[in-house]
Amino acid sequence: MNLVVIGVNHKTAPVALRERLAFVGGDIQVAQAELQKITAGSLIISTCNRTEIYALAPNTQALIDQVPSLSSSALANEAHAATPVTTSQLTEQLVSWLAEFKHLPIAEVRPYLYDYIDSQALTHLLRVAAGLDSMILGEPQIFGQIKRSVADAKQYGYLTNQLNWVVEQIFAGAKRVRNETDVGTQAISLGYAASKLVTQIFDKPEEATFLLVAAGEMNRLVAQHIAALGVKKILICNRTPQRAQELAQELQRPGLQIEVHALSELNNLLYQADIVSSCSGSMDMLIDQHMTRRALKKRRYKPMLMVDLAVPRDIDSSVGKIDDVYLYSVDDLQHVIAGNLEKRRQAAVEAELLVSQLVVEIERRFQVRKVGQDIYEYRHSAEQKADAILQDMLHQLATTDTSPEQIMIELTRRLTQTLSHAPSSLMRRAAHDGNSEVLNVIITGLKDAYRKK
Repeated sequence: MNLVVIGVNHKTAPVALRERLAFVGGDIQVAQAELQKITAGSLIISTCNRTEIYALAPNTQALIDQVPSLSSSALANEAHAATPVTTSQLTEQLVSWLAEFKHLPIAEVRPYLYDYIDSQALTHLLRVAAGLDSMILGEPQIFGQIKRSVADAKQYGYLTNQLNWVVEQIFAGAKRVRNETDVGTQAISLGYAASKLVTQIFDKPEEATFLLVAAGEMNRLVAQHIAALGVKKILICNRTPQRAQELAQELQRPGLQIEVHALSELNNLLYQADIVSSCSGSMDMLIDQHMTRRALKKRRYKPMLMVDLAVPRDIDSSVGKIDDVYLYSVDDLQHVIAGNLEKRRQAAVEAELLVSQLVVEIERRFQVRKVGQDIYEYRHSAEQKADAILQDMLHQLATTDTSPEQIMIELTRRLTQTLSHAPSSLMRRAAHDGNSEVLNVIITGLKDAYRKK
């Protein structure tokens, strides 16, 4: 299959390194354009908890087109006969490329990277898609994040047919894991963890004001949980008002006051917030020590809970050292979540067994798919050779005095030699290597093919 994955996640690397390796904004497009030079298709998955690169090692012949929806650039890339590269070679190329792209020394990055190939890579991707490798076991958000990454890669022509086929198999497998096991049935998420922090720090959450910095998917989930605690007021700061308004309408309930503000107003609004959740995806720090100290002074040093879900971080980590401020990053949340995970852990055992079975099935389907392509290529080559012989015989018939009977005899002889050459060579090679099993398969297959019916 020649599938390779390298990456870091919340289990292998601290948030400080993960945010330096994260791909945000137009970085992914630039990165995948560069990866096209060394891979036969690539996919980048970058979230707050992981950065992973999935890629196919170039080989001399791409698979036949089975996904007509892909762009012409993707088809051209896949059809191109690239210099063969082993999966081990590609792994090291990807590591070097990632370090160079992110302007980091390899020695600083390599100890935190994991890498897998073929079956292990398939297993890893399926575990990720099914939520088995997430900080919150069984969380469903990662599936949607992968789908968005795939859609972007397709849009720009970076997802070749073969890699697209692999991804589609993974999607189907992940749905089976979630439908056939209880790994995702318990209500545990980052939103749940954030709401639990609120109840631990504030005696009366219903009197709190909640500030939401950015109205993305992750913050939306957090807002749903915290709004359910009965907070009296929600402030939403977002770059674009439309998305903030949509979230406000979604959260609206009787007695709840919701205000929508531009992100530029954050500095003036911070003092109102008892609870802050930030997940902007910005490359710039949004909340620093100076802003926080000024807000605390204005609110007479009433405690503030800040949850920073962004990678790179939105809130300066030094803010956590300020008295009366409780700052939690995505890494900290794993220490908060407890208790309700036990049922998911039990279900995860069953899910892992299903993952192993599904990987075997995917690999079997891949082999069938590839054999189909091999058969196509063999028949196409045989047809070309047969046509060349036929044209030569027809030319002799038209330009020489050779009788039609002799032409037919010679045509039959040359066709027989041509079509029997490949199996004869395989039989001789198997005999020379002492591979009696392969030899018997070839002989039995040929006898069955030419047996009188």
